[in-house]
Amino acid sequence: MCMLHLLRTMGKLQSKVRRSSSKYRADSHVEESAPVQTVQQHSRAHNDAVTYIAALKSDLCVSGGKDKTVVVSNWRTGTALKKFVGHDREVTKVACVFGSNHLFSASRDKTVLMWDLHGKLGTAQKFLGHHLIVTGLAVSPDSAQLLTGSRDNTLCKWDVESGTCLQKATISRNLVTHLSWVPGESYTVQTSEDKMIRVWDTRELQVAYTFPIKQYIQMHCDVSTDGNYCLTSSNGFGGQGCEATLWDLRQTKDKVCEYKGHLQTTASCIFLPKSMCATPLVATSSHDCTVKVWQQDTGACLSNLFLDGSGPLSSLAACDNSSVLCASFNSGIYSLRMEGSRGPELQLRAKF
Repeated sequence: MCMLHLLRTMGKLQSKVRRSSSKYRADSHVEESAPVQTVQQHSRAHNDAVTYIAALKSDLCVSGGKDKTVVVSNWRTGTALKKFVGHDREVTKVACVFGSNHLFSASRDKTVLMWDLHGKLGTAQKFLGHHLIVTGLAVSPDSAQLLTGSRDNTLCKWDVESGTCLQKATISRNLVTHLSWVPGESYTVQTSEDKMIRVWDTRELQVAYTFPIKQYIQMHCDVSTDGNYCLTSSNGFGGQGCEATLWDLRQTKDKVCEYKGHLQTTASCIFLPKSMCATPLVATSSHDCTVKVWQQDTGACLSNLFLDGSGPLSSLAACDNSSVLCASFNSGIYSLRMEGSRGPELQLRAKF
């Protein structure tokens, strides 16, 4: 009887311990993980990592992936509408002018291709001239010119209609990571592995000015719709680097604000539509699987969404006044929605 009583007592204690440890494991991520809710799961647009995403129209997005394809999807329904095939290696960047029917893709195969949304599935134009992987891609506001950048240290300006290279500029060690055209202007912001942020005058393809050099490689850049500010983001690890930085394009003295809180490389940074909130907002995504929303002027983090199982997050795109798309290495494309009566809060709605 004593042995039976002892076994029963041990069983009760073990049961309590198991329940308690499970509770603590769950609670350890309660502040980071996405809230439990119904998430719509659609067929994946790509069968491998999604490297970049951009908004094409009010209900359409364009994405590129390691599967070498460019896909146009209806992000509201999660339906892939067109899949363009033409690159020999993974797509590194996609770009378009919002509302247009032409989209562009850059690749590790050293080429840039143009596609027609309503045309044939084949390429509408080819831009050949870089000697290494193409990592920067920006379209002029009138869609007449294209600016490309590469790890071969060169920028090329192209005539979109003819595919002719109009100008080429080379700067030693300028391994381009991203390009972003200033709306309504003839200027383009460029980030680089040499930690420099350059603003190019595209009329003569010359550097107009630079911002103070950063401590870490600059991975991505975006320009506000009014053309007054630009964002850049840094690589890093363990919380060192990993920040996004706000710059005033009207002066080059120093940064305006920094957004710190990611633990790994901040791969993407974007301005959010002003209608999302009474105060200007920016968003970042990181290899640490989180998307953060920040108050632009103060640097305060207003929302933090942890996408479990996503792998590194590669790109963000703002689609309408309340929706953001996020590209990932492991889980395709996430559709996020900005909600919350007491402040902006990102919520996961769908995956495709």
